[in-house]
Amino acid sequence: MSTGTVAQVLVWIELASATLFASWALYISVVEHPARMGAGAAAGLAQWRASYARAAPWQASAAALSLAAGLGAALATGRWGWAAGGALVGAAIPFTLVAIMPTNRRLQAPGLAAAEAGPLLARWGALHRVRTAVGLAGLLVLLVEAHRP
Repeated sequence: MSTGTVAQVLVWIELASATLFASWALYISVVEHPARMGAGAAAGLAQWRASYARAAPWQASAAALSLAAGLGAALATGRWGWAAGGALVGAAIPFTLVAIMPTNRRLQAPGLAAAEAGPLLARWGALHRVRTAVGLAGLLVLLVEAHRP
């Protein structure tokens, strides 16, 4: 496989995974989380737990794949916009581990009272909007890079 073909495959993987990450994050921020917040604290917490268990591995995988493919595409092409976009999308991983994970752990704690769940879910939503914005910014960088001559 030629270097050009490898670069094209890496760019495609990066764009696809960044689009998946940003789209899923936006859907959660704009549709799913507001709906869960409107359902009341107890129902919202139950829904968050089920959703989180399913979404977290997909979101983390998409972010990691975008980061890795972006670094590979930058090395293969010498165009560092690929690395910058992938790094922005990949920044969701350390942001989640440092900023969001403490809230996630509290939301996952057995016996969490509904009175505590409401403010924690609101905090989680605000933190997730940051993650969404960073993912969308990374995707925008990648789309600009893809249209650069």
